[in-house]
Amino acid sequence: MERQQHFLMAQLPSDSRHARPDPPLDGFRLHCLQVLIVARLDLKSKFPSSTFSLVLAEAVSRAGVLSVLQDSAMSHRHPAHLPGGPAFLQFSFSVSCFMGPFSALLNNIVSGLKGFQEDLSAAPFSQSLDSKPGVVPREIHTNEKEATEKEVTLHLLPGEQLLCEASTVLKCVQEDSCQRGIYGKLVCTDFKIAFLGDDESALESDETQFKNKIIGENDIALHCVDQIYGVFDEKKKTLFGQLKKYPEKLIIHCKDLRVFHFCLRYTKEEEVKRIVSGIIHHTLAPKLLKRLFLFSYASAVHSNTPTNPKNHTVMFDTLEDWCWELERTKGSMKYKAVSVNEGYKVCERLPAYFVVPAPLPEETVSRFQGHGVPIWCWSYHNGCALLKMSALPREQDDGILQTHKNFLDGIYRVIHRPPYEIVKTEDLSSNFLSLPDIQTAYSKFKQLFLIDNSTEFWDTDIKWFSLLESSSWLDIIRRCLKKAIEVIECLDAQNTNVLLVEENASDLCCLVSSLVQVMMDPHCRTRAGFQSLVQKEWVAGGHCFLDRCNHLRQSDKEEVPVFLLFLDCVWQLVHQHPPAFEFTETYLTVLSDSLYIPIFTTFFFNSPHQKEMNLGREGQDAHSTPLHLLTVWDWSVQFESRAQTLLQNPLYVEKPKLDKGQRKGTHLKHQRQLSLPLTQSKSSPKRGFFREETDHLIKNLLGKRISKLINYSDELQDSFREFYDSWHSKPADYHGLLLPHIEGPEVRVWAQRYLRWIPEAQILGGGAVAMTSRLVGMMEEVRSLQEKINERHHHQRALPAEAPSLLRSSARLSSLFPFALLQRRPSKPVLPTSGWKALGDEEDLARREDEFVDLGEV
Repeated sequence: MERQQHFLMAQLPSDSRHARPDPPLDGFRLHCLQVLIVARLDLKSKFPSSTFSLVLAEAVSRAGVLSVLQDSAMSHRHPAHLPGGPAFLQFSFSVSCFMGPFSALLNNIVSGLKGFQEDLSAAPFSQSLDSKPGVVPREIHTNEKEATEKEVTLHLLPGEQLLCEASTVLKCVQEDSCQRGIYGKLVCTDFKIAFLGDDESALESDETQFKNKIIGENDIALHCVDQIYGVFDEKKKTLFGQLKKYPEKLIIHCKDLRVFHFCLRYTKEEEVKRIVSGIIHHTLAPKLLKRLFLFSYASAVHSNTPTNPKNHTVMFDTLEDWCWELERTKGSMKYKAVSVNEGYKVCERLPAYFVVPAPLPEETVSRFQGHGVPIWCWSYHNGCALLKMSALPREQDDGILQTHKNFLDGIYRVIHRPPYEIVKTEDLSSNFLSLPDIQTAYSKFKQLFLIDNSTEFWDTDIKWFSLLESSSWLDIIRRCLKKAIEVIECLDAQNTNVLLVEENASDLCCLVSSLVQVMMDPHCRTRAGFQSLVQKEWVAGGHCFLDRCNHLRQSDKEEVPVFLLFLDCVWQLVHQHPPAFEFTETYLTVLSDSLYIPIFTTFFFNSPHQKEMNLGREGQDAHSTPLHLLTVWDWSVQFESRAQTLLQNPLYVEKPKLDKGQRKGTHLKHQRQLSLPLTQSKSSPKRGFFREETDHLIKNLLGKRISKLINYSDELQDSFREFYDSWHSKPADYHGLLLPHIEGPEVRVWAQRYLRWIPEAQILGGGAVAMTSRLVGMMEEVRSLQEKINERHHHQRALPAEAPSLLRSSARLSSLFPFALLQRRPSKPVLPTSGWKALGDEEDLARREDEFVDLGEV
């Protein structure tokens, strides 16, 4: 460092190097000198900012005023942030304003910088670090030793390999029309894209506990990349395949709605070609399943992480798990767990074990590879059950159609006996959402949050609600919640079994059946229960995560966010009824992020059979290393224990446990009637499982439209409205039936997930985190008082409860905590030009200036 300073000082005139100290500066002269330094004498585009600051600081230091300038010269503040604003820069910097020896000092600095500019142009490092006007890097290290010390180390997971890298990449932070950022190295591995730089915005030590241990702030999992754009001559274009011309700027849109900007203007051409081609190939090119990083990680990692028995998740991969679920829901009297598909001999789509009606012979299940067979999902406490069925394939041949009809008649004759009294069929393929509708709606919806810069955010703000409505995403959420309530009405109010029918029973059936269980079963609103529900209905139920998340990049048409839609619907319930859920919205957010982390096996296969064939014993060689398979439910892999406290809802109301005397003597009265009394059905004894709906169901399973057969009369709508209004007119029972509000303003945007990366959308020191922080503080005080009372009664010293320190300083947090801590301070909003006419002329705008809040001062 001393050698560098000696070299730089040698470039200045001798009279400036040996200048004698000036008298103390008054306020006006100091202010002028600050402006002069920050303005950089119109030379800021000629050489690196760090070098300029070093030269200026050394020159002024020899003049005896270094202590005055440390806060101004080394901070690189923009002129607009100084007192007086940009208007003060119109001052002519006349030498007459600086009287006496002070003007001589300034003249020495000016002449020294101009002389240094001429010599600097020939320096070897000036060519690669020549800054563009408006680009203000935080720091560019010209000393190799210092740069090496501050360079961030690339952390590789077991089995992870470095593929390509590029140095001198500028990671930009877009704010209005100017660009700021930091220099570093951009690397691509077979797991992620990572930027390595000395980012000064790192969180404080007590706030880093929530940082993901697998994916860092500047990391992008390859499966999380949505689109890649390049900027050519200020024009943004989509990148794919092989490129003839390489961009000067790379923009990456992620599936978790992050947006990254990397400026490649200062990177070597060969490195630009290598890093851009590598990123495009490893993120957008079609892949083979065995080439996923999941397999490299599973074979390389060695871990013996114990499972917490308190939060045990039922995986539903054994016959005992299904029998346990039958006992828990009191459904073992009418249904049985079967192992007819053990080894996947019958159907690769179904799990190895599942539940069917008890009288159904097991050989009937294998007749049409599981199609046309009612499969049990869940039983209500009144004896009614929720079933699902995959439709028989559509056939044109009359002989095959007759065979299918005879098969369904055979099922009808077998189950034509009590206790299967009434069954209502819900055809989700014909009378509900379609997968293309969901895909189109989300494609429009996510564009509202993939913001490139602050100006774009404020330009779209004036029409944001119109764009939100046109996307129809919230309307799709409302329709899903409404369909679940309709099914609940049949199960609860009408004492009717419900059969959900879909082509493969692996998309909308999973969505509706899961929502019904979350609303009706309080066990599914605990963390362990919710995780078991996802395992049962989605993982074991055969939801095609590999295709729906497009992990292999083989078909964009198959990419439909059905599971994300389910999480969004659950968030609506969590938002409206917080005490009913043991988990928080942060839990749902990180669960949605985990869809794209390829070290967990939970969300990376289309069926249990595919997982078993590729990761089980059959998919491994005899001499291969045993694979270590991780499940996403082990949250310690991603988060520290203190961070996991944010996944637990402090407002959750646990179900009270009754003593034996209370159980015998009294019955707990519910605040609302959960179902009709368990009385004898009024239907004729001859009415069986498919008695009057047999023809309807046959036509449905044969692919016929039954819209005319499903009666959506005013009587049905009135019945639904009466059931819905009756429930909401009474106090909520958080351990019973739970219904959401589905009116227009009640269905909202999941702000934490969709807005967490936009600084302009944050409320500093406010929002839900502030309320939660205060409630946690009150709960800690109550717990402390309770322990003191217990200490007096039992003469025992109570242990102080450890508070979740992540929530202690809520005034310093954001409304989008804990994700918004990674964001910079939002820039001052710019009035969109499209709204000027609505606000009037300039004079009118000036009169209204006091009505706007300057967010730049927040």
